[in-house]
Amino acid sequence: MGSRSVRDTVRHPVFARYYARASVAAETRLGMAGIRRRLLSGLSGRVIEIGAGNGLNFAHYPGTVAEVVAIEPERLLRRRAVEAARRAGVPVDVVPGCAEALPVESEAFDAVVFSLVLCSVRDLPRALAEARRVLRPGGEVRFFEHGRGGGRAMVLVQRALDRTVWPLLAGGCRLSREPVAALRDAGFALGPCRRMLVPEKGPVLPTSYCVLGTARRPLPAGRERP
Repeated sequence: MGSRSVRDTVRHPVFARYYARASVAAETRLGMAGIRRRLLSGLSGRVIEIGAGNGLNFAHYPGTVAEVVAIEPERLLRRRAVEAARRAGVPVDVVPGCAEALPVESEAFDAVVFSLVLCSVRDLPRALAEARRVLRPGGEVRFFEHGRGGGRAMVLVQRALDRTVWPLLAGGCRLSREPVAALRDAGFALGPCRRMLVPEKGPVLPTSYCVLGTARRPLPAGRERP
């Protein structure tokens, strides 16, 4: 799959260069490495990671994972992800593609991973419908996302930034999306979710309101989970 040639659907070269540097620094400064370990702990089987960025999750997949198919539409970040895949402890295949049209078969994966990506997909309901399509019934979603939070004043700031400069500066990111509600609306059954601020200590920013959680694609009526 990794050799498949497709047209890049996302081009944010300036933001991609900034993100590639800032995200590495955030591993220790913001505690992101620990969050990634919690996000991926206990996964097994075949996993699809949608919006893999520069591949910082790859080092944290447990050995019980048989394969990771990592979808990344942005060319520069995808190159960084390929480099990270070579160092990973589990097999990782980095594939060009977008969240709204995943280049994989239906019901082919045991788990879907979203990590700071639902804020920037162009069509959130369609992206989540695709995630549900490729996940087997009873399969698990792991997500770590930021979104709407704080009091009324902060929400107003988030919405104002979304309508003006923020998406242009941040690779299409929207600050005021509600990832948990979107997953529920897409038909996933929500599991445990933990709200948190990132950074945990320090200034509270419009990007600080995060949630770490799980969800599942429900089994058809009359079927029990294996």
